[in-house]
Amino acid sequence: MMSLDVLTVVGARPQFVKAYPVSRALRERHEETLVHTGQHYDELLSDVFFEELALPTPDYHLEVGSAPHAQQQATMMRRLDHVVAAEEPDAVLVYGDTNSTLAAALVAAKRGPAVVHVEAGLRSDNWEMPEEVNRVLTDHCADVCCAPSERAVENLRAEGITEGVSLTGDVMYDAVLAVRERAREQSKVLADLGVAPGEFVLATVHRAANTDDPDRLVEVVDGLLGVSLPVVLPAHPRTVAALHEHGLYERASACLHLCDPLGYLDFVRLVETAARVATDSGGVQKEAFYLETPCVTLRDETEWTETVNCGWNTLVGADAGEIVRALEAPFEASDHPPVYGDGDAATRVVDAVSELESGVHARP
Repeated sequence: MMSLDVLTVVGARPQFVKAYPVSRALRERHEETLVHTGQHYDELLSDVFFEELALPTPDYHLEVGSAPHAQQQATMMRRLDHVVAAEEPDAVLVYGDTNSTLAAALVAAKRGPAVVHVEAGLRSDNWEMPEEVNRVLTDHCADVCCAPSERAVENLRAEGITEGVSLTGDVMYDAVLAVRERAREQSKVLADLGVAPGEFVLATVHRAANTDDPDRLVEVVDGLLGVSLPVVLPAHPRTVAALHEHGLYERASACLHLCDPLGYLDFVRLVETAARVATDSGGVQKEAFYLETPCVTLRDETEWTETVNCGWNTLVGADAGEIVRALEAPFEASDHPPVYGDGDAATRVVDAVSELESGVHARP
């Protein structure tokens, strides 16, 4: 079997988690060069994940940092272009739907290496979401689309993408399964926060649609404050800044368990032991589903529709009353179908990469 040179691009917390199982499987069969764009550069959103998950040290750190979307993307593309030119990889592998994802896909599409998109085919059908723009354009650049579910495959087919599509399952399920026992044994986060299993709500709020809109942010905060159980809120820097900007920080910090962003082991432990999860994160919706914790999503739509359809996830938008009702309603779902695979998605991703060995792009 011919070994390929694969350049993997990551830049944000969810991508570090996804790279954890894939990089291990990939390096058993191919050569990998790891690039960190620096989209998430805070130690609590970046370095701690590399340490806890024993991810390889990035071969390149582009140190892009924060900026408006177009400016950040342009900086990423300029720096990634130099890397791709120097490394001449056979394939560029990208994850998810961040600015790092699209920047790398566009550079690779221009430079010539095959583009492999892990987590392809997801759609929220909300073109106002930057993530929706990123994921759709990346799929149409990609030579290999690794879809996490049958619905994702159908979405790709509806857009005319049928060649180079592999149903792999979701690599985040691999990651959760790999660390769950270690989190149970090593994490002391419950004691540190003074909460008991099954007696708290875990919340995350970071999407610009919620943090940048004062009306939505007020509704979200009011909803979380209205819950009878204690609410633990690991606060993304964007969320902290928004709470201060809109005069909500003192009220929120007085009544919620605000804490810094957490490492992956601590976070998995909190998701597994929470009575409910309230989030606007796509990744956290899945983590809750995999750990069988009912989820309430603080958005009007989700790309992870299967979690809603089988009763483990409830969409409430940014409405305080709906948030409280959903978080305190009796949980009724009984079935927990394996809609995102069996925990062996990383191997299937590497199988899909290996099919590029002929050097021919999967799609013209």
